[in-house]
Amino acid sequence: MHHVRNFVYFSRPHTIVGTTLSVTALYLIAYGRAGGAAIDWSLYLGSLLACLGANIFIVGLNQLTDIEIDRINKPYLPLASGAYSVRRARAIIGVAVAASVVLAALTGPFLLLTVILSLLLGTAYSLPPFRLKRFYFWAAFCIIAVRGLIVNLLLFLHFQTSLGGPAAIPTVIWLLTGIIFLYSIVIAWFKDIPDEAGDEAFEIRTLSLRLGPRTVWLTGSLILSLGLAAVALVAWRGDIVPRGELLAATHLVLLILFWIVNGRLRLDDQRALAQYYQFVWAMFFIEYLSFAASSIG
Repeated sequence: MHHVRNFVYFSRPHTIVGTTLSVTALYLIAYGRAGGAAIDWSLYLGSLLACLGANIFIVGLNQLTDIEIDRINKPYLPLASGAYSVRRARAIIGVAVAASVVLAALTGPFLLLTVILSLLLGTAYSLPPFRLKRFYFWAAFCIIAVRGLIVNLLLFLHFQTSLGGPAAIPTVIWLLTGIIFLYSIVIAWFKDIPDEAGDEAFEIRTLSLRLGPRTVWLTGSLILSLGLAAVALVAWRGDIVPRGELLAATHLVLLILFWIVNGRLRLDDQRALAQYYQFVWAMFFIEYLSFAASSIG
């Protein structure tokens, strides 16, 4: 079982769940708009596996370049703890990236573009000479571009065109992209708040170190709150999904829960900060579930 546990830690389960839910939700939205087409399991599973392969490559590469930093910030990760050798980690991400590109090439051009762009940004994020994670703007840009734009727009086009629909982006996907764009900003900022010790020691210039954790937290909380309120209003007043009232109610509940948790957060408690970051990811997961559920009439 320890082999399974180590692989799960290496794959960063919150990112795996996020990728799985985003792929599934986008497929269901496209399926709901296809007007009764049969579920294409090969399309869905091929796309999911290609995206998961890219995900494992990106998070694995980041760990390979951050072993010393992770020994301070995340000592439980397999490379930082010594459970994985560098050679084993390289083998895993090598298989993952090869499988991802091959599956994407066999499944569709929009999927291949999604995977290639994600891999390029994920590589530039971690590897020299770019190593964009050193700079708070470019680090956030990589996460926002992949999670906020590339996945939602290109992956939806992949599913919709594969199911016989037009190469066009409907309003519901623009709305989903907008709120996920804001989540991506917040996730990019908040992920560094618990990691200040290691980042400062290795001169990773995060926004949290530059402005202070409280300023980053308050700004991110305000941005996300405005986004949640906006989606609730648009979903309630508009006719963008078959079950707009469900989408609106979900976002109002998320907004209330977010501030309840915010009211209990202690920025000087590292464990609480780590749990808070996972809570924001849980909200991210619910976004995709709510859009998918609201889009199926």
